[in-house]
Amino acid sequence: MVFVPPTAEELGLFLDLSEINGERADLLLTQAAALCETVVKPLPDQATAVVLSVAGRGYVNPQQVSYETIGPMSVQRPQGSGGLYLTKADKTALKSLAGRGGAFTVDPTPATADPSPTWPADEGYGPPLEYEPGWGWV
Repeated sequence: MVFVPPTAEELGLFLDLSEINGERADLLLTQAAALCETVVKPLPDQATAVVLSVAGRGYVNPQQVSYETIGPMSVQRPQGSGGLYLTKADKTALKSLAGRGGAFTVDPTPATADPSPTWPADEGYGPPLEYEPGWGWV
């Protein structure tokens, strides 16, 4: 299936806003999807949550305000919490949704490997059977 980007209405529901600027929301959603494609291309169908999260951060805090005081009310946001960016968790989620980034096992044994034992070794191979102290195998 092809990834269908979320709509401005879905971004409004995600942010719990009764009204949303549709043109601005569409721009942020398009740019958020493009940013997500820098990690995984094409985007998986379930990447909607990550795209909404990225666009939502940009919609709510476009100026990247980190500390704000209005009257008796003050708000402090983490550094870099505005604009469009991908967090480490966003990148991990995108890779996981695309089926990448998990643990895996590689079997180096060739398919034509013979399971029969190769021991005992050939008698003509290796050191002679006589050991001479101080000289080793001679």
